[in-house]
Amino acid sequence: MSPVRRRRPLLEGSEYAGPLLEVQDLKTYFHSPRGIVKAVDGVSFTLERGRTIGIVGESGSGKTVLSRSVMNILPRQAAILAGGKVLFEGRDLRALSRRKMRDIWGVEIAMVFQDPMTSLNPVMKIGPQITESLRVHLGMSRKEANETAVELLRSVGIPAAERRLNEYPHQLSGGMRQRVTIAIALACGPKLLIADEPTTALDVTVQKQILDLLGRQQEERNMGMMLITHDLGVVAGRTDQIMVMYAAKAAEIAPTPVLFRHMRHPYTEALLNSIPKLENPSHTRLQAIPGRPPDLVNPPTGCRFAPRCRYAQPRCIEEEPPLFPGEVAGHEYRCFFPVGSDESREALERNLAAGHTAAGTPVDIAGAEMAV
Repeated sequence: MSPVRRRRPLLEGSEYAGPLLEVQDLKTYFHSPRGIVKAVDGVSFTLERGRTIGIVGESGSGKTVLSRSVMNILPRQAAILAGGKVLFEGRDLRALSRRKMRDIWGVEIAMVFQDPMTSLNPVMKIGPQITESLRVHLGMSRKEANETAVELLRSVGIPAAERRLNEYPHQLSGGMRQRVTIAIALACGPKLLIADEPTTALDVTVQKQILDLLGRQQEERNMGMMLITHDLGVVAGRTDQIMVMYAAKAAEIAPTPVLFRHMRHPYTEALLNSIPKLENPSHTRLQAIPGRPPDLVNPPTGCRFAPRCRYAQPRCIEEEPPLFPGEVAGHEYRCFFPVGSDESREALERNLAAGHTAAGTPVDIAGAEMAV
């Protein structure tokens, strides 16, 4: 069982009846020596209580900046809050001061960072790192906080929990350190947990244990969760919906089963095709996505994925596609020639006949057959 938790309400009165989190046209830019970096450029999604959204994309797609924008922990001297809202239980977090956000961090919204060695204090014992938030936010006595910390460590699967309170982070394995960061994040019973690449640098067995742990804790506590990763395999069976990000924008968003059965964006298709498959013969060449993500200081005109897309046509180079609605509620994609449509098949045939796309990317029959 999870430890008993006392929570300070974010909004006075009855429980808020709307969605737990609404992100509306969020834009976060940064100053840089080369110009303005558009790190998150018009992203929207909704998350209900007890549900999980997976945020997927390669490095530089804007996933981590999105999570920090939701938490409102961006560096004030560099960030430009260019537009949009982050509504947590109906309250816009972007309009709150740092002082007011301190009552929300760790209590209502908590975060599990990707590297526990940098998120844990290396010169402080595990116990004080867990009990600090319990004493500050929940007003527990030292004894009560220590007892709760032991229960938290047990709840995340750490053996000999009493002894671990007096150990330093370097005395624990990578998997156990990540469990400690999860215990710290869960200490005050948050309503929203943001897990930013929580299995980075862990071996496959430990990855599964950590993901299973997050799933169990979420179910017990009825938390909403944002699970951020570059691996579609991680979110396949652990999320209710998935948003695929590319170059600071949402390329596709859909309920998880719909995304895998009826993907519409070529980038989503390319991500899936790049995953090794057990049925393939030994030494089968992996299908990499050609090229590299665009420069977010000077993004290209038109579709940002067009230079790497095998379906790209002249329209893709000249015009940026909006988010089109899919056939299923909650499914949206940003593409003029969606995967599986007659338009995409005709576009691919034209590109195969020419040997290259409208963006000049080479296309060959072998690569097209591998992708099918």
